[in-house]
Amino acid sequence: MNANHVATAQSVTNSLMREPQPFAIRNARVVDARGVREHGWVVADGETIAATGTSTDELASACARFGVDERGIIDAKGCNLTPGYLDIHAHGGWGVAFDDGAEAISIARACHMAHGTTRQILSLITNPLDVMARNIRVVRESMDTRPDILGSHLEGPFLALTRKGAHDPNCLCDPVPESVRTLLDAADGSMRQITIAPERPHGMEAIRMLRASGVVPAIGHCDADYAMACKAIDAGAGLMTHMFNAMNGLHHREPGPIPAVVEDRRVTIELIADGFHVQDPMLRLAFELAPHRIALVTDAMAATGCPDGYYKLGALDVNVVDGHARLVSNNAIAGSTLVLEEAVAHAINRLGISPQDAVEAATLTPAKTFGFHMPNPITKDPLGLLAPGFAADLLLSNPRTWHVERVWCAGRIMSS
Repeated sequence: MNANHVATAQSVTNSLMREPQPFAIRNARVVDARGVREHGWVVADGETIAATGTSTDELASACARFGVDERGIIDAKGCNLTPGYLDIHAHGGWGVAFDDGAEAISIARACHMAHGTTRQILSLITNPLDVMARNIRVVRESMDTRPDILGSHLEGPFLALTRKGAHDPNCLCDPVPESVRTLLDAADGSMRQITIAPERPHGMEAIRMLRASGVVPAIGHCDADYAMACKAIDAGAGLMTHMFNAMNGLHHREPGPIPAVVEDRRVTIELIADGFHVQDPMLRLAFELAPHRIALVTDAMAATGCPDGYYKLGALDVNVVDGHARLVSNNAIAGSTLVLEEAVAHAINRLGISPQDAVEAATLTPAKTFGFHMPNPITKDPLGLLAPGFAADLLLSNPRTWHVERVWCAGRIMSS
């Protein structure tokens, strides 16, 4: 492990443990799912946003009301002020994966925190069932001391062999009730989503069982046709894992699963907006097909934030060239080295997506998928908007490049 990364991870962990203090940010270009407001301000009373506005007089009144003195007022100098980003599908960063234990989790989280991902659902790769259960328990234990970790996402083991991507084929299996129960028991209520090929034997039964347990099943890594995808949605599937990747594509006589999720407003659609996993014309099409239902994700693997070279994805060897990860064995795409900061910037500056829609796709939309946009037992304060009562998860970013410059999670400034 890189010594600088370890030190930064410890700094982030220490920051999360500090008692938050009231503060205010003024003179900002405020951007969230509701639009863009110039000369905006936000006052936090600690972990929670207490007041927002654009009037200077109202800012002074709010600061007095919530105990913010002059030293606690930050001048944004016209930078973008957005909610913190929420990544619901990422596997690691800075050389380690979320499967690699508690220390690795803290390092990979620091990598993504530095780029504006204030909260994260940790994705675990396909492994033998007992290994996956062990890794799920580690994530569950990490949640006890870290507000930035919201639970686990299992990408496997219930995937189609023909659409396995970078998953170990020897570990793929059918979602029989016993296997599903093993994973649910290990999670102890912390599993948020699981990618599943609904056409596998017991697939529909598993989707119903998972949904009944509070998990959001995700259609992905599958050979499902249109009718099968519709059945999966009716059974409880509420997500599509990285649309266009590892599934049947759009075809005029064989529609496949994509039109099924586009038509059904109950489904949130993950999208890797890097121009590599999905090229720009299809990225723009996705935003047009499913407005307000696109959740930008990274699918980031251990090589994120690291130089090109050889890495591991589970037990499989990966070669990263020009920032693109591929399996050594068959050259299949093996996750990404993307961070949400870059995905948002790509959507705005390359695709022409409006700032409010791009920010929504990295904040409010993923939050809505799991009920995090409302008060809930996991995050307590809701996520996804710059509004009173919402968590003080805040980012200041460059108004042109969208490079993240300062990060607050639950009212705590993240220092490196």
